[in-house]
Amino acid sequence: MKIGYISTYPPRECGIGTFTQNLQCSIKKAFEDDDIKYEGYVIALSDNDEHHVYPKEVRMTLQQDQQADYLEAADFINLSGLDLCVLEHEFGIFGGESGVYILPLLHKLEMPFIVTLHTVLDSPSYNQKIILKEISRMTKAIVVMSNKAVKLLEEIYLVPIEKIKLIEHGVPDIHYNASEVRKTFRFDGKKVLLTFGFISRNKGIETVIKSLPEVIKKYPNTIYLILGKTHPNVIKYAGEEYRNYLHLLAKNLEVQDHVLFINEFIDESELIRYLTACDVYITPYLAKTQITSGTLIYAFGAGCAVASTPYWHAEELLANGKGKIFGFKNHEELSMLLNGLFDNPEQLKEIKEKALEYGKTITWSEIGRKYKDLLNSVLVEQPINTEKRKIILNIQLLPKFSLTHIKRLTDDTGIIQHAKYGIPNLKEGYCLDDNARALLMVLMANKQKHEPMALEYMPIYLSYIHYMQNPDGTFKNFLGFNRTFKDEVGSEDSFGRTVWALGYLLGNAPNDAYFQTGRLLFFDAVPNFQNLRSIRSIATTLIGMSYYLKTNMLDEQMIELLRALTNKLTLQYKRQSTSDWKWFESLLAYDNGIMPLALMHAAEVLEDDEVLGIAMETMGFLTEHTMKGGFLSIIGNKEWYVKNGHRSVYAQQPIDALSMVLMYYQAFLLTRKNTYLQKLFTSFMWFLGENDLRMSLYDFETKGCCDGFESYGVNRNQGAESSLAYLISHLVVLQAHEEFYKSEQPEIPEKKINLLNKEIYL
Repeated sequence: MKIGYISTYPPRECGIGTFTQNLQCSIKKAFEDDDIKYEGYVIALSDNDEHHVYPKEVRMTLQQDQQADYLEAADFINLSGLDLCVLEHEFGIFGGESGVYILPLLHKLEMPFIVTLHTVLDSPSYNQKIILKEISRMTKAIVVMSNKAVKLLEEIYLVPIEKIKLIEHGVPDIHYNASEVRKTFRFDGKKVLLTFGFISRNKGIETVIKSLPEVIKKYPNTIYLILGKTHPNVIKYAGEEYRNYLHLLAKNLEVQDHVLFINEFIDESELIRYLTACDVYITPYLAKTQITSGTLIYAFGAGCAVASTPYWHAEELLANGKGKIFGFKNHEELSMLLNGLFDNPEQLKEIKEKALEYGKTITWSEIGRKYKDLLNSVLVEQPINTEKRKIILNIQLLPKFSLTHIKRLTDDTGIIQHAKYGIPNLKEGYCLDDNARALLMVLMANKQKHEPMALEYMPIYLSYIHYMQNPDGTFKNFLGFNRTFKDEVGSEDSFGRTVWALGYLLGNAPNDAYFQTGRLLFFDAVPNFQNLRSIRSIATTLIGMSYYLKTNMLDEQMIELLRALTNKLTLQYKRQSTSDWKWFESLLAYDNGIMPLALMHAAEVLEDDEVLGIAMETMGFLTEHTMKGGFLSIIGNKEWYVKNGHRSVYAQQPIDALSMVLMYYQAFLLTRKNTYLQKLFTSFMWFLGENDLRMSLYDFETKGCCDGFESYGVNRNQGAESSLAYLISHLVVLQAHEEFYKSEQPEIPEKKINLLNKEIYL
């Protein structure tokens, strides 16, 4: 049995690391007791500033903030022959926003894994919630340490109950004679209070110090031990400010002689000695949302009387007389509680006995056996059926189509181009690109779903395009919120996208008024077609022309213009392509699928096999570089993929996913090959989490789409471009689903054509 553990690990000073070391040892012992050969491989997360000498079971370290390390770790794990992995999860120990870097590693694993959750939040951030839900989806089992965590996972994260396993935090099976230990520490005749763990403001230690004057009045031999170093993150950003505050507080209250700071990270054996020697162990935490407390569990293992604030784990553990509860920040109540316990030694003894009895049930040897049984149950599960599903497009996975966010972004002028999260950013105004996309989307929504809102918004976007057209047929692009023009002539990209939308309108207008307006705008723009130089603007213009010509095939002049622009694009391909680089440029940049898509449209109208061959060959090249590992991995805009260089994974944007969806749909229409429908759906699922970060860009709350994702996680702004890209893609999936099932046409037989003296098959 070879088990991998992904976690922090000693000698790094981290409570989760100590937990993992104990867990690994206890599972090893449990397997050895059953005479099963066991190997433990630890993949240790290291802080970038730390340099540790790890024990031999640590086979690899990864820097928690170095993104590339996570993918290297996944490759290492996959080649290590492991049967199963155990992930110790807490948001703060992984890199990226809310620890998002762990998701690509997990998705790349080729063996099952289980996860132990050390934090379960009742009010998670957007990223925290989506990360935990994605981990829950991928893992075979989720281990939590309290009933409250089980409830939260069910109610907030919608995790199936059968996937959740309650296994308590383990404690060392170490016991000392209390009298002897107290003599060693010179605690005889004293009332000893103890708090241990990393020191930080959320620990509420000031509550205990403030309670001491009233306790000392009655029991002047009381001492309070604060055992532990300041948390490394606190040291990094605030130094010893909190510890200094506690020293000053004790001095001001004149109890400094009764407070002892022990600034050490001690081993378990020494910790149990301190716990055995104390009269009352105190966890005065300030927040209710602590789902697991290792320090509290250790106190039970040592048979301590515990006094605690009512955070979740404490409320659960201290029930039935196993300890005492006092209110958050309520030092008066704590004073009375402590005096009451010291006044009643029999009650104090009874609490300790109950704690000790419970501690015997959660020793690491017991916990190791429970984990061993869980790991075995995961490994003996029936293997997942890898037979290909007959469902080509699983539209049940799609959220309900909604124009809610588009309504939010649209006013009587047009669609606002940017948003701050889900709120329109009026400061940025409007742009032609997005209003052209919006026109295309509402035309499709009206045709596909007969959406009343689509018909209502159509004239808004069309009138914006009209307002932005110059007398020579070109277009301005940017308009301020105060309706002042921000440029005289927009980019060629914005021109091409507008021609695309207008061409689609001419073939799909809901009434004659819109058709006639669109026709005027389209033909006023035509004289500028031959002046285009950008290959993307040529491509989008070709698409618009093709939509027009599909319903106007007698327009010979437009057909010849289409042929001339198509030749520009194919000539660019012939100049740039080589045997190992089948592309139009010496790099893969943005909106790449648009070029093969445009040539497919043009080839269909022109009935040109050579053009179609270039379209299919470039689509294959693009597929090779973006469709790996069963999901779409878009070329990131952080650094475009220069020939013979390195591609960027991050700054992936929704318009690239849209162009892939459209490209594969057109390929399906031309060939009727189901493989293109599968790739279409895979490309669409990029929006819903099947991507490099394993995070959904579609926001189920706002009904908008996030602007992309960076190395730190999802860019939560939900502007027009990204939301329209999602909606158009959604409509294409619905259209493809309908086309596939209504036609029931067989695949078109393979057709051999000659392309640049090479035979290829369509």
